[in-house]
Amino acid sequence: MQIRSRTVAAGICLSVLALGLSPANAVTASSPEHRKPQPVPAEPAKHPTAVGHGGAVASVDPEATKVGLDVLRRGGNAVDAAIATAAALGVTEPYSAGIGGGGYLMHYDARTKRITTIDGRETAPAGVTPQAFVNPATGKTYPFTPDLVTSGASVGVPGTPMLWKDALERWGTRSLRQSLEPAARLAERGFVVDETFRSQTLDNKERFEAFPATSRLFLSDGDAPKVGTVFRNPDLARTYRQLGRQGVERAFYRGPLAKQMSDVVQRPRTSADTTLPVPAGTLTPQDLAGYRTTVGKGTTSHYRGYTVHGMDGSSSGGTTVGEALNILDQFDLSSMSGAEAQHHYLAATALAFADRGLYVGDPAFVEVPVKGLLSKGFAAQRACQIEPGKALKTPAEAGDMNSTEPCGGQAEVGRHSDTENEETTNLTTADRWGNVVEYTLTIEQTGGSGQVVPGRGFLLNNELTDFSIEYDPVDPNRIEPGKRPRSSMAPTIITRDGKPVLALGSPGGSTIISTVLQTVVNRIDLGMQLPQAVAAPRATLRNTEKVTAEPDYIEQHGAAVGEIGYLLQPAGDAFTSQAEIGALTAIEFGPRGRMTAAAEPTRRGGGAAAVLHPNRR
Repeated sequence: MQIRSRTVAAGICLSVLALGLSPANAVTASSPEHRKPQPVPAEPAKHPTAVGHGGAVASVDPEATKVGLDVLRRGGNAVDAAIATAAALGVTEPYSAGIGGGGYLMHYDARTKRITTIDGRETAPAGVTPQAFVNPATGKTYPFTPDLVTSGASVGVPGTPMLWKDALERWGTRSLRQSLEPAARLAERGFVVDETFRSQTLDNKERFEAFPATSRLFLSDGDAPKVGTVFRNPDLARTYRQLGRQGVERAFYRGPLAKQMSDVVQRPRTSADTTLPVPAGTLTPQDLAGYRTTVGKGTTSHYRGYTVHGMDGSSSGGTTVGEALNILDQFDLSSMSGAEAQHHYLAATALAFADRGLYVGDPAFVEVPVKGLLSKGFAAQRACQIEPGKALKTPAEAGDMNSTEPCGGQAEVGRHSDTENEETTNLTTADRWGNVVEYTLTIEQTGGSGQVVPGRGFLLNNELTDFSIEYDPVDPNRIEPGKRPRSSMAPTIITRDGKPVLALGSPGGSTIISTVLQTVVNRIDLGMQLPQAVAAPRATLRNTEKVTAEPDYIEQHGAAVGEIGYLLQPAGDAFTSQAEIGALTAIEFGPRGRMTAAAEPTRRGGGAAAVLHPNRR
């Protein structure tokens, strides 16, 4: 079995370390003599689906899933498992998540049947101005790449450590120290490098070479770690243990580490020979000391007899997924042809994105009309824009919520392009008592800002690029001091009669919204079982001229939706070699406590799902 085999390989490393030696095939940040990769046992197979009872974990990585499952096995609950899994993903998925970033957690309490959310999104430092993305030397906006994505100017105040602390204090049964220790051990003994980790490193090679600390950690002898070698991060292990001993306020948000992060942002430590510009940022120790999460109740919408709980706060995930489902609720997708069902899904997504662009930003700074966006009346007006057999003309204008016309009025077309990168990671956990956690966390694009904090083992985010790059005083997503950039992260829990039916979420920048939406449609409307719904080919229309689609979607649906009038383009961008959309995890809840945990079978190398007590059948 995959998890067991990986543990055996890791156990060999641990045994050698116990003798005071280092494995010859281990890549480390601080031991040049051990950087030469040597063959090790091949990475074990992953299991994307598991069915059983007693608790479940799904993530993109088998090591992280194993950590979460071990917590459940030892009596921990869904929150304990989620935080331990997230910390492990900071080890094995360092380019997608970690303590240098932020995220959103949704919790279902089985005792009270209540949904609670924690917004751990990064915030803009107090020193940012409307000219934050303007090059003072030229007076013009910095190019998005490479200048902004690889810079101190893009670094927001991290929220992940504070979210972990707050979640454990509210619902956990284990201390932060206990929750971080399995990930610290994983970072010490290492994990087997797979093709995804190597390719993501190579995709970022030029950026990583710009920073000596990053290059030392991820580019051994000038190359990415080889597939099959063991990658270790002892600096991160020490950082985790410091957080566990001292607490996140003292160890992360105040003191030497806070000053060190601020220094890295204000005076980026670049290589002498890099040609990348790397603009400086404004993060200060005071920004870190003042960081707080926000707690909410989530958004609520209703679809086909289910209650859909979405993410509130600075995320647009809840309102945009909810509005699109409300639009689709006006139609019977199950009776349509495949092409018509895809047409309605694409059109509803585009309309919801049009409204997102005009109305949604950080609610601490912008008055977001959540009730209007999620009203059935507004959805009916927007549904009028969808004609059978005729593609929606995009970019579409946003809807006018004050219109009294049966089919509504039009407001305006969004003026700012989406700059969210398509990375991040997601996990789903559930325990024997019925508690559920859906958690999406990120450092923004693959590799974040590219800057490893020297001697600390983690990358800083480049989350401020999720603000609109061109400043517009009426744009709800304009950059402002202390503000959280609008996010598309969409952890979602669906209930019926107050009990969970399905929990799901995904990485993927703004494609997160369409990935979650499409998976719900696949499961509820198109009759797919959960593993099929997760694996099905994806496409997304985020109110752009063309539909972005995976190759399998183009092969399966391209001709039919093309006849309706949609223009399709293959997925993939300048930041990644992957032509994929999303990397979803989910847990479905059946009768008599049965849980079906699902992760991707192939995307991002395939995910890992596990249950505490598997069904023998």
